[in-house]
Amino acid sequence: MIELTLALGIGFLVGSGIWLLQRPRTYQVIVGLSLISYGVNLFIFSMSRLRSNVPPVVSSGAINPADYADPLPQALVLTAIVIGFATTALFLVVLLVSRGLTGSDHVDGREPN
Repeated sequence: MIELTLALGIGFLVGSGIWLLQRPRTYQVIVGLSLISYGVNLFIFSMSRLRSNVPPVVSSGAINPADYADPLPQALVLTAIVIGFATTALFLVVLLVSRGLTGSDHVDGREPN
């Protein structure tokens, strides 16, 4: 049941993000990109075969991969969160400058007729 809820949550985030990307206002496009990145981060995190109370680093000796947690997906998601935050901040600055120069917050810079 939790797998279905997780899959629906990822699908809802990505679907809402794609829908917002097709909107004419730049703020909606930025929110859409953020929702897609959240959905992708959740997908990567869910594919990592999460385990609790196991060490993340392999010790010397006989190695059984089932006894260890995989730290790579967690590191990738953390890096993606930081990069996504910086990209969103940059997009917001570009949005404010574009709105100040054109007087509109439409993606193409002009109001529809």
